[in-house]
Amino acid sequence: MMDAISTLFSDYTVRTVALGATLLGITAGALGCFAMLRRQSLLGDAISHAALPGIAIAFLITGSKSPLVLVLGAGLAGWFGTFLITGLTRRTRITHDTALAMLLSVFFGFGLMLLTFIQRRPDANQAGLDSFLFGQAAALMQRDIQVMFGIGCVVLFLMTLFWKEFKLISFDAEAAHTLGLPVRALDHLLTALFVSAIVIGLQTVGVVLMSAMIIAPAAAARQWTDRLWVMMGLAAFFGAVSGVGGVLSSGLVPHLPTGPAIVLFISAIVVFSLLFAPNRGLAFRMMRQWRSGQEFRVDAVLVDMYRLASQHETVDHPHSEQVLNAMSGNARRTLHLLETLGLAQRIDDEHWALTESGTERARGLVEKRWGEGP
Repeated sequence: MMDAISTLFSDYTVRTVALGATLLGITAGALGCFAMLRRQSLLGDAISHAALPGIAIAFLITGSKSPLVLVLGAGLAGWFGTFLITGLTRRTRITHDTALAMLLSVFFGFGLMLLTFIQRRPDANQAGLDSFLFGQAAALMQRDIQVMFGIGCVVLFLMTLFWKEFKLISFDAEAAHTLGLPVRALDHLLTALFVSAIVIGLQTVGVVLMSAMIIAPAAAARQWTDRLWVMMGLAAFFGAVSGVGGVLSSGLVPHLPTGPAIVLFISAIVVFSLLFAPNRGLAFRMMRQWRSGQEFRVDAVLVDMYRLASQHETVDHPHSEQVLNAMSGNARRTLHLLETLGLAQRIDDEHWALTESGTERARGLVEKRWGEGP
């Protein structure tokens, strides 16, 4: 690992790839928060697949493999695809998910057909366009990084400039329309930003895996906070970390492609967040439920012991464990917990009694329940 980190700073190729993956992770992660909040998670998948024929057509028209030319073709195709989705949804009875499925399959199939046609051409300089299917991060060059940096800066600048408007249409589009905001224009602008963020990552992770870079960082960040600006910062951070982590993992494991390694790294972050995030993590939720059930059992046994003791002259009158089991089920484990907490004490092998603190707590529980009763 230390050798990989050292290579990250000393090797030009590794540093270039890591920088490109970091730029992609920051841009896609931050913008993906809006996609997740607007329930447009599949839109990124549809746009990335729609961009494939745009790349092929741009090459056929210009004969150039310049990153700017291919990105421009991918962006125009992605934007046209989202325009078709919106038009089909508004003007026909086709639902949004159906339109997404149709666009994804039709454009992807058309893109594969064009790539096959290009590969059969006699000129040899077209080879390599199929790398956009699964990405080829190792082939990133300085000019690619410059294009990614420029587009990423524009995306982040516009997202910051229209922060309040994007936030409002993401949470309540009807309220934004009532306030007189150009909701449709803002929606088109946000979609254009999605397209821009996706096309700059096609060479890194590819058409097939790009949707994960849009949604996964936002999904992980959502587990840790309820504030949008914090969620967006965390998503950008997770995206950047996954980019660098994927590059380092690819360097450590021979023949491991960088794009899939990045996606697997961010997937691991998502799984960790789903399990251990303090607010919504499954492990913490199970722990809270277990503690709640444990507290309920403790209170139930305390109340039973107090009621039994109230029938005698002293509240510290000992009670048989068999009687407590009959009243509260299997009370043995709870009695040992009460002893650990200092709320009950063992008299002998079969009898238990309340301590002074246990008596006070049980009395408070009984009074509280009686006060809430009829």
